[in-house]
Amino acid sequence: MTSMVFNENATLIRPPTFYISGLYNMPHAKYYYMFLCFVYAVTVLGNSLIMVTIYMAHTLHTAKYIAVFNLALSDLCGSSALIPKYAAMLLYENQYISYVDCLASMFFVFLFIIMQSFTLLALAFDRVIAICFPLRYHAIVTKTTMTLILGVMWIISAAIIGVSVSLITSLSFCMSTVVGSYFCDHGPIYRLACNDNFPSYIMGKVYTAVVICLPLILIALSYVCIGVALLKISHGAERMKAVKTCTSHLMLVAMYYLPICCVYITAIVTTYIHPNTRIINSALAQTIPPMLNPIIYTLKTEEVLQSVKVLYNRIKLNFATEEFMKIVMKN
Repeated sequence: MTSMVFNENATLIRPPTFYISGLYNMPHAKYYYMFLCFVYAVTVLGNSLIMVTIYMAHTLHTAKYIAVFNLALSDLCGSSALIPKYAAMLLYENQYISYVDCLASMFFVFLFIIMQSFTLLALAFDRVIAICFPLRYHAIVTKTTMTLILGVMWIISAAIIGVSVSLITSLSFCMSTVVGSYFCDHGPIYRLACNDNFPSYIMGKVYTAVVICLPLILIALSYVCIGVALLKISHGAERMKAVKTCTSHLMLVAMYYLPICCVYITAIVTTYIHPNTRIINSALAQTIPPMLNPIIYTLKTEEVLQSVKVLYNRIKLNFATEEFMKIVMKN
């Protein structure tokens, strides 16, 4: 039975639950969700390692690694908000979620997705200043500056998704409550409404413009500036050194934006996409980058790799010292 909320203008019909259809009628779908659970386990381990390393290694207490820490936090929280609950629901075939829980889940999943995009933009700002204005880098990109930039980004992210979720509460769901996605996705939910959903449609377009298009354009412009600056560097060795500082960031940008752009472009070019194809593409686009980000930063960034080795040796030394003391105490 649906619940009704009365106001001066209309009667809002809010269902007690939504049904998350997931990969409807797809053979062996459970194996796919088990794969997502594996992805989540690697994501937790990798991002936790990056966060602990940055926290414990004083050499990484810089503006750049404040942004990297923020990216790892967003990746970890985003995957935690997305994978465990919905994978468990679909694996155990209990695919109903309450109205309130669905909106709360929508808020947190999209909040961290937005912050992943914005943090990549903050890292692009760090790289463009480091290469185009190397002598002024430490004066411009300070820890205070980066913290302020990220703080504003968190506020903007919360505002965008807060407005989007609040608009969902003004919709009536008088017919279907089956969500054609693997989580409480904004688009598939507002399209189920039987009253005017135009404000939610507009917010969907705003989300695409502000979260995907604008950061991607600014990142592209930043690398145009970096490319121009690199052409002015006469020595090939210095140019290669500058390029290497950007490789990790470029790989992160490619992993985050390429799958999303492919989904949007395919939707525009193709008249019909099978729902399962769209859901799989979206799931991989939202879950694989958070898993690979810490691996790339650990293997491709010398500072992080060196700090991991130092911390490992310190832990091993502490363990050996404790074992030695235990032996001494016994004797």
